[in-house]
Amino acid sequence: MRPVPRWSLKTIFCLALLQPTLLSAHDLKGSILLLAKGGKVVDRGADVRTAVVIWRPAAAVKSVATNRSFQMGTRQKEFEPRVLTIPVGASVTFPNYDPILHNAFSVSEGNRFDLGLGRKGPGKSWTFKNPGLVRVFCNVHHSMVAYIWVLDTPFYTTPDGSGGFTLANLPEGPGTLEVWHEQTDGTKQTLQMPHAAALTVKLDVTKPRVPSHLNKTGLSYNQRGDSY
Repeated sequence: MRPVPRWSLKTIFCLALLQPTLLSAHDLKGSILLLAKGGKVVDRGADVRTAVVIWRPAAAVKSVATNRSFQMGTRQKEFEPRVLTIPVGASVTFPNYDPILHNAFSVSEGNRFDLGLGRKGPGKSWTFKNPGLVRVFCNVHHSMVAYIWVLDTPFYTTPDGSGGFTLANLPEGPGTLEVWHEQTDGTKQTLQMPHAAALTVKLDVTKPRVPSHLNKTGLSYNQRGDSY
């Protein structure tokens, strides 16, 4: 007969600390429907995959540390990815894959930046120190638009092509669920975890894919007076 392993007091104590955490983790499942005028589901012109689903627990959570490198490139006169989620304090590099000049800038409060004109190459980086939504534009091309969500919660995800999403390992207790999409007003609701029922989040598409905006100096793109 094999002897029964003897657990040290230190091991038992560590397991006791882990047990409540494991038992209190819950998943929140749901789906997002993008609706056109009249309540019909949008089948073209809006991509549900660019939505962002965010859970903010009422209890404070530790800030997220990451060693990941993030990129938002420019290719064929578009930012890619169009929507990027990063933790507070992360840096993003903006490489240019096109053989023409591009620029990345934002006038979003708390995360204003301007990387200047850049030719094809690895690009410059910027560190985002404050939470919030950052609207990114190119001072050369009006149609280039992207978004960076700088998040102070580790609980976020994006939906699949059918709008389905899962927020995994959420702590027990109340919190706020925010669902954002660039062409809608988004929505927020307070929920209690665990929440057994799957959610259906309906968002009305009311905004154009390229929002009205000015260049980095506050002028119309037709009035900027540059030579590029």
